[in-house]
Amino acid sequence: MQGQDGERDRRGARNGGESQAGAPACDSSAEVPAGAPDAEPRRGRPRSAAAERAILDAVIALLEAGEPLAGLSIERIARTAGVGKATIYRRWSGKEELFVDVVRDMEPDDPPVSGTAGLADLRVMLESLRTRGLAQRSSVLLVNIFAQMKSHPKLWEEYHGTVIAPRRVAMLEAVRRAVAAGELRDDLDVELIDDLFVGPMLVRTVHRPDAPLPDDLADRIITALLQGLAPAARV
Repeated sequence: MQGQDGERDRRGARNGGESQAGAPACDSSAEVPAGAPDAEPRRGRPRSAAAERAILDAVIALLEAGEPLAGLSIERIARTAGVGKATIYRRWSGKEELFVDVVRDMEPDDPPVSGTAGLADLRVMLESLRTRGLAQRSSVLLVNIFAQMKSHPKLWEEYHGTVIAPRRVAMLEAVRRAVAAGELRDDLDVELIDDLFVGPMLVRTVHRPDAPLPDDLADRIITALLQGLAPAARV
């Protein structure tokens, strides 16, 4: 259960490091018999999915209750989740890293891409950007979290470095594959091409929250760029 991970931590500490009830912990100072094979390397305790879920849910519950990001402490989160602070610190180095995972948990998952296609992968990633925009529009909590994140440089830097930057790298790689496959021009800077694809979707999802986000928006953006904006030649 959610609280058991932290309870095991506290019980182990009180009992001198017992790994199970009534079972003494291994003595690392015991001599190994001559000629015995090397001992198997020690592994840490397996991460508890239930504990991680409880921690993420605790942060979300506190935010929904009106607690500001800046006011949340690891102690408060641990108490709400029913775990020990050590359980949190085994998974996240600090609040910034934890809060980024909370936001990622609330957003739609990034869809898998082939890693070999060009325009096809670009379309998948543009569609993912559209669905994230829809999710933010439907969640007052997400809107508030992003507003607070941008006012905390360290937190925004963590989100940008671990979420936004990798997505941009993936888009750039897809652009390069499309260029190599002859799907896009090879005489333009790939970063400019990437901006041309992502820009319209960002305008719709971020800068124009009232703009429509139809299901075919990614296809329309790609088609418009491939066909160009100049009017068709008159016969």
